[in-house]
Amino acid sequence: MHTPHPGLRRRGFLAVAAAGGIGLAGLGSAGCSPGTDTGTGTRAGAARKGGRLRAVFAGGGAAETLDPHLGNLFADAARAKALFDKLADYAPDLTARPRLAERWEASTGLDRWSVTLREAVFHDGRPVTAEDVLFSYRRIADPKKAFRARASLEPIDLEASRATGPRTVEFRLKRPTAEFPNVLAAFGAYIVPKGTERFDEPVGSGPFRHVSFAPGRSARFRRNDAYWDGAPHLDELEFVVANEESARVNALLGGQVDYAHELTPTTARAHEGRGRIDIVRLRNSAMQGFVMKTDRPPFDDPRVREAFFLIADRDELVKGALSGAGVIGNDLFGKGCAHYAAGLPQRRQDLDRARRLLKEAGAEDLKVTLDTSPVAAGFTEAAGIFRDQAAKAGVTVEVRVGNKDSYWKDILDHGTFASYRSGAMPIESHISQRLLSDSTTNATHWRRKDFDELYRRLQSTKDDRERAGLYERMQRLLHSEGGFLVWGFADWIVGTSRRVRGVARDAPANTLDWARFDKVWLA
Repeated sequence: MHTPHPGLRRRGFLAVAAAGGIGLAGLGSAGCSPGTDTGTGTRAGAARKGGRLRAVFAGGGAAETLDPHLGNLFADAARAKALFDKLADYAPDLTARPRLAERWEASTGLDRWSVTLREAVFHDGRPVTAEDVLFSYRRIADPKKAFRARASLEPIDLEASRATGPRTVEFRLKRPTAEFPNVLAAFGAYIVPKGTERFDEPVGSGPFRHVSFAPGRSARFRRNDAYWDGAPHLDELEFVVANEESARVNALLGGQVDYAHELTPTTARAHEGRGRIDIVRLRNSAMQGFVMKTDRPPFDDPRVREAFFLIADRDELVKGALSGAGVIGNDLFGKGCAHYAAGLPQRRQDLDRARRLLKEAGAEDLKVTLDTSPVAAGFTEAAGIFRDQAAKAGVTVEVRVGNKDSYWKDILDHGTFASYRSGAMPIESHISQRLLSDSTTNATHWRRKDFDELYRRLQSTKDDRERAGLYERMQRLLHSEGGFLVWGFADWIVGTSRRVRGVARDAPANTLDWARFDKVWLA
């Protein structure tokens, strides 16, 4: 358990130093993925300065931007973290860790948080100040804009929040929020200089400085020798774009790039251990499952939901839909991460009990439409596999393939049963965004006042152990009655050339050490 720094209690605040972890954000864990190897294979060696690394990602075409508040793609996120910093970011176990924030302090009521910034400077030499933080957050929260982190910043009363010193911000919150550090680490919540609205020549505080940018083609950055967390090893970092996975693989094999993002399990199997490239598997990076709408037939009956939990042969789904590149799930989000209820029994296929439950529910000859789409790898394959599994329990599943461009919007309120996946985030964020009565992306339509109340209690509870107990109670409810059928967690796969060192192997996508090129070097 994390404890506050002994010298930081003052003025009714509970203080947490950077070295002390997250304080009120809760108990630690073994992490979302095993190990802490940041080398490539066994050839890590001493870090070496110099050289240019070229990384290839799928891109967004001519509409790409270096505005860190607008990014949605992995390429956007990788470029943004090279140029900018957040106040906090996620460790491998999805707990918040200080970045531009040196420490944070919670009031006794958990509705005020004082954040002290570390001494850092922007690329033009200006210091990073509390006013820059408030400007950045108010820009993100602008209701006229569509910035990704806007929903994450909702707990903050930004009109009442203020700078209490050049490097100190007092955030006033709309309600007690024990897990407020998660807000500081939210995807896209980057700090930019006060008054910034143009990003054609962006100025950030990150480990690399902007050199050039051609949307949909390339971006070139150079080392920031004044970076507060230590200058990068690389002289230059270049991002190039290739939307087809085959093009990314061929560029890596041909030596045109050193790092290729988002490879398929088939590619990984073909090249792993063969000596030409190195394969890095970022474990537990993507939850894979189905959503059942709990407010309409047939899934408004918890017996039908339990029957579907028991129909799933998770091992077959991981093997068939993910080509074995992942692990089975247990109908809960966040396997291996902080607060995950690992003690609950692992569900296994039980067709006899599934049939009995369906009979009790009067759904013996049930017919269900399963919405899916090629919007994500493995979706259509998983739908076909589950269809065949359900037939063994007497359930007819009709697979309906939808438009990948509108899929996520379509399944939010329409249909009853659909393919679903999610990248890594704290379990608290998953709950607040998807499982409360007023959550804006509640695809299961799980709306229960008792569950909402447990969440309010969790956010109002200072004690780590008490809060851990509330997390477990909420997950027990979801495991027994929820609408997420979580059958697996997929690896995120990247490839590197044999000369690349320092790539983190325990960093799920969306965490601090994923695509963190300031710690990478070339042998």
